[in-house]
Amino acid sequence: MTPFPERARHTNLGAGAVQTMPDGLRLVLDNATTRAYSNAQWDDYAGLRRSEFPWRPPLTLRVRARFSHNAAEIGRPGLLGTAGFGFWNDFFMSARAPTLPRAIWFFYGSTPSNMQFEVTTPGFGWKAATIDARRPATPLMLASAVVAVPLMNVERLYRRIWPIYQRELRICERLVPAAMDAWHTYTLEWQPNGARFAVDDRVFLECECAPAGPLGLVIWLDNQYLVAVPWGRLGHGLLATPGSQWLEISRIEINGKGIAWN
Repeated sequence: MTPFPERARHTNLGAGAVQTMPDGLRLVLDNATTRAYSNAQWDDYAGLRRSEFPWRPPLTLRVRARFSHNAAEIGRPGLLGTAGFGFWNDFFMSARAPTLPRAIWFFYGSTPSNMQFEVTTPGFGWKAATIDARRPATPLMLASAVVAVPLMNVERLYRRIWPIYQRELRICERLVPAAMDAWHTYTLEWQPNGARFAVDDRVFLECECAPAGPLGLVIWLDNQYLVAVPWGRLGHGLLATPGSQWLEISRIEINGKGIAWN
């Protein structure tokens, strides 16, 4: 198999564009609208079956990056849509057959996105996260959800029931303690039974769980929003991004090997 980064490819959809510059890689959305999905993406799994995706633990990913905007908050403008970098099984909006999610990554979702998979972490914002819904116990958990989901509309029951699901689904999340619009080095250490996330070599999240591989590397910026919460709300849509917004990368390394533009 062609090694990273030689097999990486660009995807430009709608108002999205991947631009290679002397000092970095820039993923841009220019005036995306709600009429079409727009995505700028750089990944290394094109043409592969999921079983052929190239990455398994143990490994370390380091990305030096900044965004054009900081995180959007309710009532305050910022980056719109979803964005991030890390490893996943291409479970959503894929030409492949649908599957349950596996991912370990730095993930951003602006409001109205709401994916509150960890009890104490908001469902939107700039987060480090892991999930593995392709577990042996998942069929049983999906069956039990018929009863559990209505119960979790009651706050005290949600806080008792959902942590059981969270542990089984290998969910671990925390907001990233860094401004998105400044340069930072983001580090993801993926081990068979755990993970660590750091910003500028300062660890802010340690997980006692991690997804199984194989997974593919993905770096993206798009104009969608997603809603999926334990108490039963699901939703998906597109956002307009007036003007230009971007994600800029100056270095990508996996186990010390990769691309540095400066």
